[in-house]
Amino acid sequence: MSAADTGQDAFVERHLRRNAIALGADYGLFVTGLTFASQSTILPAFAELLGAPNVIIGAIPAVMLVGWFLPALFAAGHTESLPTRLGFVMKWTIWERVPFPALALAALLLADGWPRLTLGLMLLMLLATTSVGGMLMPAWMDLVARAIPTRVRGRFFAGASILGNLGGLAASAATAWILSRVAAPRSYALCFAGATVCMALSFWALACTREGPARVAAPAVSLREYLARIPRILREDVNFARYLGSRLVVLVGSMGSGFYTVYALRELGAEPWHAGVFSAAMLLGQIAGNIGLGWLADLRGHRLSLITGSAATALAGITALVAPSHAAFVWVFVFQGINQASISVSANNILLDFAPAPESRPTYVGIGNTAGAPAAFLAPLAGGLLVDVAGIRPVFALSTAATAAGLALLTWCVREPRRAGALA
Repeated sequence: MSAADTGQDAFVERHLRRNAIALGADYGLFVTGLTFASQSTILPAFAELLGAPNVIIGAIPAVMLVGWFLPALFAAGHTESLPTRLGFVMKWTIWERVPFPALALAALLLADGWPRLTLGLMLLMLLATTSVGGMLMPAWMDLVARAIPTRVRGRFFAGASILGNLGGLAASAATAWILSRVAAPRSYALCFAGATVCMALSFWALACTREGPARVAAPAVSLREYLARIPRILREDVNFARYLGSRLVVLVGSMGSGFYTVYALRELGAEPWHAGVFSAAMLLGQIAGNIGLGWLADLRGHRLSLITGSAATALAGITALVAPSHAAFVWVFVFQGINQASISVSANNILLDFAPAPESRPTYVGIGNTAGAPAAFLAPLAGGLLVDVAGIRPVFALSTAATAAGLALLTWCVREPRRAGALA
């Protein structure tokens, strides 16, 4: 081990508590803010209020997922050429947070008189916040990887997620109360204002992070030259390519998730304020999942955590098909929450494990996120179109089948990357 590596390890251990608290608070507060504007509950209900057609409701998760996923690879090469990460993240993340006060103002000032304009602005703001977030994901994950050792990284994300879940429970209670007591669309303006406050606090927590000494950066290359490397990586790392394939199939299974709340409102007699209850159920599922999956991931690897989450997604689809009432439908969101916990703990962490060296971590995070963009974007849109043609229940059935297929691929065709790396 070189003197530089020894100094870096000493810095990490010296600042581990502070950085775990700061980065954990950043993550937890960000997740809490997203609960005030949940893509599974609050945003579909707001779109329904505005008279959105099914394809627009399906576009909500599509726009958000493509924003989270697509830009990562195109920013990863630039990230690798930076000697530090924190300054880059701080410079750009403010634009990840500005859309939430814009949504609050749109709901307050535009929704009554210009619902179509409000819908368009909502989709634009969601694309803006998620695109900046996707661009920053390789840098933020590498910042976490530099600050939090592998031995505790699963539990770190679990703890940060639980903080977000507890904050989200409070946010869910607040949204349920607001939606039941305040007339729409002012109620939604208040929900988006709550998201704004959480995003501002998250920004402050991130600023408290202590990053280690600058490292020798990779030489800057053109985007074309950088992207030309990707096919070789996928050819040589067959296990990683198989993992990406399994996750693509699982993402196809997300096509019905944006219609769970809509189905409960339209078919099962749920009231608008039940959207807050569904958010709470999903957060309870996340808390339960995080408690177990963080420990499981550190002990047995992140593949098993993701297998558990995909199984929970399949159970959510089955439950949606058989639930006789909106009270029973709550379990759909509990299972969704368990899947969200597996994603929070393991979806990006497993990419760090696949990376053969620390300097290649941004590239693996970039590939892993961007590869999912087509399915993440097209599956929910296809779901919205299929709802118009065949109805919501057939879309639930198709989503469940796709999730089960992805689960089988992940279980039988992908090796745990830690074990694979140890055997190489």
